[in-house]
Amino acid sequence: MELPFPGMDPYLEQPSMWPDVHSSLIGAIRDQLQSRIAPTYRAVITPYSAFESLEIAPVRRVVPDIGIYERDVFEPGGGVAVAIEPAPLTMPALMEVPTEYARIEIRTVGDQVLITAIELLSPVNKRPGAEGAEAYDKKRQELFRSAVHLIDIDLLRAGRRPQMARELPDAPYFIFLSRMQRRPQLEVWPLSLRAPIKPIPVPLRHPDPDVPLDLGLAIRDAYSRARYDLEIDYRAPPPAPPLAPDDAAWLDAHLRERGLRN
Repeated sequence: MELPFPGMDPYLEQPSMWPDVHSSLIGAIRDQLQSRIAPTYRAVITPYSAFESLEIAPVRRVVPDIGIYERDVFEPGGGVAVAIEPAPLTMPALMEVPTEYARIEIRTVGDQVLITAIELLSPVNKRPGAEGAEAYDKKRQELFRSAVHLIDIDLLRAGRRPQMARELPDAPYFIFLSRMQRRPQLEVWPLSLRAPIKPIPVPLRHPDPDVPLDLGLAIRDAYSRARYDLEIDYRAPPPAPPLAPDDAAWLDAHLRERGLRN
């Protein structure tokens, strides 16, 4: 099945799915850029670990068609047996687990000089606190003081956006480009849920020209290769936070038009 949205699919933001989506997108972006920057540069995937709060699926168990069970009883002080009341609900807990992520670094061939860093934000980068958004802002400031270009790709509606000197427009997704020679000015692309994502420039070392990154193509490629359609129920609402009312109405009509909702 092809990606049912013109740009980003908000259902890919599911916390349990995002680590795999992140990995697939990083691979698709790297593969797309590699042929455009060789032989002078190489796109390198650099892994890192973060602790994320995820809903862990229980281990599946085989249950026979017929079974004999002994009911649990409690005999206080050896007296009359008392039946134990089973819990009325069984719910998963959010657990902080080590999760593997990665960034893309464009480096020169031979001397391995870092020219451009491409960050695809994860939930931990946007989570309030010293180990979340504050740590990511500190890392951005270190890159701002260097001779490295930085591209932040934010395809998550939840959490805190990267810090800016002015308020951002209302949009579900963003791309930020910080060219080392133009700081503190950043190039910003607000991304709509309803429109295709147009290619953006990826800067290299002067005087080499920018190369294009087609993020929309990378999302479509990752979606198709990973078969995310097999896991997504488009009849349900997308993950939190809720969409703006006009976007929610558009999404419902769009999915109905494509036969994914009744």
